[in-house]
Amino acid sequence: QVQLVESGGGLVQAGDSLRLSCTASERTFSSAHKAWFRQAPGKEREFVAAITSSGGKTYYSDSVEGRFTISRDNAKNTVYLQMNSLKPEDTAVYYCAADPSIAGTSGYQYWGQGTQVTVSS
Repeated sequence: QVQLVESGGGLVQAGDSLRLSCTASERTFSSAHKAWFRQAPGKEREFVAAITSSGGKTYYSDSVEGRFTISRDNAKNTVYLQMNSLKPEDTAVYYCAADPSIAGTSGYQYWGQGTQVTVSS
């Protein structure tokens, strides 16, 4: 069973930046499609960003477009989420997701445990 391990969360102030990382435990997942989702307290989990297996195509939610950048390093089996100009409304638990077949805003089979991002005003 593949494991996805997120890191890089923390407490920052509005306007700051953070970079999240997610590494898969199995080498075969270096080429899986990957994504980031988030869940704020009292809200449903929502899509944030996705990247195809080759990195050739990326998708973003309207709320993060222009501020967040998803990227991947298949040699390191890692996907990143660079978050700039953070806002208090970005506060959430951020989850990494992966799937060998699905690429887009939903339907991912494998999920990490999440990393907390808190943005103070």
